[in-house]
Amino acid sequence: MIKPLEGITVVAVEQAVAAPYASSRLADAGARVIKVERPDGDFARNYDRLVEGQSAYFVWLNRGKESICLDLTIEEDREILAIMIAEADVFIQNLKPGSMEKLGFGSGNLRKRFPRLITCDISGFGDGGAFSHLKAYDLIVQAETGLCAITGTAHGPARVGVSVCDISAGMNAHTAILQALLLRESTGQGTAIQVSLFDAVADWMNVPVLQFDYSGYETKRAGVNHPSLFPYGAYRCADGKDVIFSVQNDREWVIFCDKFLKQPELTRRFADNMQRLGNRAELDQIIVARFSEISSNQAMAELEAAGLAYGRLNQIEDLSTHPHVRRIAVSTPQGDIDMIAPAAIFDTVKSPAFRPVPALGAHSEAIRNEFGPQSRRSMNKEPGRAER
Repeated sequence: MIKPLEGITVVAVEQAVAAPYASSRLADAGARVIKVERPDGDFARNYDRLVEGQSAYFVWLNRGKESICLDLTIEEDREILAIMIAEADVFIQNLKPGSMEKLGFGSGNLRKRFPRLITCDISGFGDGGAFSHLKAYDLIVQAETGLCAITGTAHGPARVGVSVCDISAGMNAHTAILQALLLRESTGQGTAIQVSLFDAVADWMNVPVLQFDYSGYETKRAGVNHPSLFPYGAYRCADGKDVIFSVQNDREWVIFCDKFLKQPELTRRFADNMQRLGNRAELDQIIVARFSEISSNQAMAELEAAGLAYGRLNQIEDLSTHPHVRRIAVSTPQGDIDMIAPAAIFDTVKSPAFRPVPALGAHSEAIRNEFGPQSRRSMNKEPGRAER
């Protein structure tokens, strides 16, 4: 079965999470992704050794790629990279700001030489501004964007439990590259794309920023509760288990008071969300008392009967065996790994196949033979027009 990006070649000088996320999704769609690693490898290979002696991060984000080790301080290896880029459709990099420019592979220069090439630079803070020269990792950007300030409890801020800045930047890069490929179909021209971790998550912060800018409303850290919708959060039941439930609008509030709390008169005193937020402490006492009287199963049954949204406050082990988790098998250097499937489901693909996670430098010899100076490939070919 032909995949949508078959025939597209991506060269990725990448490390960690953000760029590998974007290129892994391109690889899933059929693109040839050549991952350029230092001689000692992408440092994400050594984040942990918890998946059959391999890094969970690396196994997750590097399936379907070819790995070549290049020392870009050596002219011969830079020449190989140059030939690869000359024949690529997409070039992705997320090294320290300025690194690729110093090596002669800045996106501005590449775009002039190869008008059909799509370049994507991923950084912490973008190409300009006071912080643009700094290294920036996920937690640093979570803190800088104010995400930590609204995450956690009244006792203090917290990091979101997964690398959301990296992931968001990777998602934005993936989307932008697909847009650029579509644009090239009609214009024949490539695009230079910049994505920063800061911009990716700052966009996600629009709601608390808009609320503050226009009303002075300051989002409070609310633990496992919604900061600006009430009631919406976790409540402990008689069996010691927590149930999450949500009231999204005033109609649901009426139902909740009548069917679950058995106190319909509350709807007259606290008719809308702003009134409920303003009297949160008083209402919370009533809601906490009701949940504490019944088991979690009874609470969920009553919420479902009332047509209200609910869920369980699951642990990682609960997710691992969750009935809605879909899994895929991916080959790695240490054997097949069972992992959670990517989110998109296509009705044209019944049993998607995912290519292996590469060992460090697994394709170095073959790629050097293919793109090395001895191959006599022309560096004047336009990207997307190379022989396949």
